[in-house]
Amino acid sequence: MLNVKIITVGKLKEKYLRDACDEYLKRLKRFGNVSVTELDESRLSDNPSEKEIENALNNEAESILKHASGYIIPMCIEGKQLSSVKLAEKIAEIPVRGQSTVSFIIGSSFGLSDKVKQKADFKLSMSEMTFPHQLARVMLLEQIYRSFQINGGGKYHK
Repeated sequence: MLNVKIITVGKLKEKYLRDACDEYLKRLKRFGNVSVTELDESRLSDNPSEKEIENALNNEAESILKHASGYIIPMCIEGKQLSSVKLAEKIAEIPVRGQSTVSFIIGSSFGLSDKVKQKADFKLSMSEMTFPHQLARVMLLEQIYRSFQINGGGKYHK
């Protein structure tokens, strides 16, 4: 059984987003252990310099990498876009590669440090469009649930 870790920078503030995440986490329980780890976002000035952003991302990277294990998939704009079926195939092949854990990583609004991206086994992009990282968590959980449904022959995926 595959263990799924969702490692995110920042906390969900809106109740409707927390409720959506909770619903998918509840649905995912039957497929295995799925956990969400919320890490603190680095504080930045109102108009941060590139250096300040880089330092913040590097600080966040240290915390992220302490929690990430197994097959590491950071969510990043330069990652590969996959259909739901292809993501399901990717998830299904992880245990075949000898990994029992997959760690999906969602960065802060400024993204992820190159330190995290360099540890990636696979970089995933949701879209060329930009989404709030809090909404990305809901979207990722839904796609993970959809992947398990596809792999299990469930009726959820159409």
